[in-house]
Amino acid sequence: MIIQLILRNLRIYFRDKASVFFSLLGVFVIIGLYILFLRDAVIGNWDQTFPGIEFVMDSWIMSGVVAAASITTTMGAFGTMVDDTVKKNIKDFQVSPIKRWQLVLGYVLSSVIIGIIMSLLTLVLAEIYIVAQGGDLLSFPALIKTIGLIILSVVSSSAIIFFFVSFFKSQNAFATASTLIGTLIGFFMGVYFPIGQLPEGVGYAIKIFPLSHSGVVLRQVMMDEAMNKVFAGVDESVFSISTFKEDMGIVFKYGMITFPFWAHLLVLLGTAMLFFLLTVLRMSAHKAKE
Repeated sequence: MIIQLILRNLRIYFRDKASVFFSLLGVFVIIGLYILFLRDAVIGNWDQTFPGIEFVMDSWIMSGVVAAASITTTMGAFGTMVDDTVKKNIKDFQVSPIKRWQLVLGYVLSSVIIGIIMSLLTLVLAEIYIVAQGGDLLSFPALIKTIGLIILSVVSSSAIIFFFVSFFKSQNAFATASTLIGTLIGFFMGVYFPIGQLPEGVGYAIKIFPLSHSGVVLRQVMMDEAMNKVFAGVDESVFSISTFKEDMGIVFKYGMITFPFWAHLLVLLGTAMLFFLLTVLRMSAHKAKE
């Protein structure tokens, strides 16, 4: 029964071309802004000091784009649940042999599958862009790590989006929220500008935003080969790579503490568990009122 629900939700989502497009709207906005306005500003005069720095910066923005896609595409996938609520299809399901937990799981799993598919598509487009600009493809080990991080990011994003979408009772509210998130997610993820160039308060807000941690781990994996290639043999007394990583949001520092890679993974996993639990409690309370 759950498989049929998942397949139904997938068909509805991919049949609506506008829904698919707007799921990727945030991604297109970020890429467009970077290509048209931000690329030259971000690279600055570094290309004269570090030949090939474009590879590093392109990898930086594209890792952020992939992280953002895990959120915007998941948001679009939950449009089916909102639509079912508005059209009262939920009530039809409730009087059928389908159990509530099966219905909920069908929505969640279909959103996760859609998020993974669309995020992988974004990764392919990102790699094509990087190669077109003179960079290199991810190595096979880095690619496997990236795919694993995408899955974790999508699951974490799905949990948060599921919780907030459960409050929407109209398509207008959902559409407004989707547009807002798609437009602002680049700021929340620290994608548009390096964190080191932002006011301290804004930078700290980004660091405590749970899903920004997916951007950090994706940057660490997707930028590793580029940084090793461009910054090989650099004298730390002349150019601090550690400071560069902090300013670019490749690592997060809280005071004197640098968050390790595994801690970012725990944040994402903990976020997924917390928000799924909150959603279950909310839906259980809503059921008790019926």
